[in-house]
Amino acid sequence: MNPATGHDPRLSAVLWDMDGTLIDTEPFWIAAETELVEAHGGVWTHEDGLAMVGNPMIVSAKALAARGVDLPYDEIVDFLNLRVAAAVAAGIPWQPGAHELLVALHAAGVPMALVTSSFAVLAEPFAAAVGLFDVVVSGDEVSRPKPDPEPYLLAARRLGVDIATCVAVEDSRSGIASAVSSGARTVAIEVHHRVEHREGLSRVASLEVVSLDDLVRVAEGAVLDLRTAG
Repeated sequence: MNPATGHDPRLSAVLWDMDGTLIDTEPFWIAAETELVEAHGGVWTHEDGLAMVGNPMIVSAKALAARGVDLPYDEIVDFLNLRVAAAVAAGIPWQPGAHELLVALHAAGVPMALVTSSFAVLAEPFAAAVGLFDVVVSGDEVSRPKPDPEPYLLAARRLGVDIATCVAVEDSRSGIASAVSSGARTVAIEVHHRVEHREGLSRVASLEVVSLDDLVRVAEGAVLDLRTAG
């Protein structure tokens, strides 16, 4: 234990995805996508929305345009972000165990970053409301969003830590690919998709079964499988 910071030096930082991982915003995204497509005479299903989980905003914008949304991509992105931001502002829809684990890490002095594909219009108010993140990396401030490793590498750089001693927590295929390729030890939560086995990837059923000690073990090289725990 580091007496200056109070946290275990084996865990430099925890890097958090937002949508799906910390908060259950996917219903908000799907509702906003459906509203926009239907307003332009198209059809958007729940399965269509799930296919967008974890993708860069431009991917979602192009998919909606292909379903008949006759707007510039940036206007589509703005509509989606503002709709979801308003929904989150009305009440943060925490995933089970997420807020408790954030509080425990903060109390232990572990630095934390929010690393999300969502734009700053959503990420910054959420981070400000929570008040537990040291840095925020949003999807509109990177040139190569997830699944590229750039967002996680940028978060580690801003925190001043070695990405190899960080633990990233993700739920989507795109986000998991980003975290793993960055060199961070990665914990994947099975929320909307079954997470396939991957060398070195920890898999959990929920943040309710994850503790600070578990994350320290992952940082040291342990690979967890807590998909049937709890």
